Amino acid sequence: MSYDTSPSYPRPPAQQYPYDPAQPWQYQEPAAPRLPRREALGHHSDLRLLRGAYRWQRRVATLTALGYFTLFLVLSAYAPSFMTSDITPGLPAGLLLALVQLPVTCLAVALYEHTARRSVDPIADRIRKQAELDAKREAAR
Repeated sequence: MSYDTSPSYPRPPAQQYPYDPAQPWQYQEPAAPRLPRREALGHHSDLRLLRGAYRWQRRVATLTALGYFTLFLVLSAYAPSFMTSDITPGLPAGLLLALVQLPVTCLAVALYEHTARRSVDPIADRIRKQAELDAKREAAR
């Protein structure tokens, strides 16, 4: 019977120990790099206000577009007689409501921009100015 001396799997690479493996009692904890201490950016309440304003902005725009689309789908499923009724000769109500989706989507985009200018942008500008002042103070130190 012969014995194969080659390993059946590759050896792991040599490990780097923070101590001499022959003298493990002389272990020294590796020094962790210290990060410079920094003050928090802005006030937490400002960031909370910004998140709330942005959340409101998304909800308004999303509910405008999806609300109308959901109304269209519900009418298509549960009021087919209304959707097939003619508004004018050759123009059923369903087609008219489908065509109105494009202006409603544009309205959702306009509402998104309006709420951004009215509520989100002023808070973001205030936080940005505060961050610039903090950076100038740090540079002066």
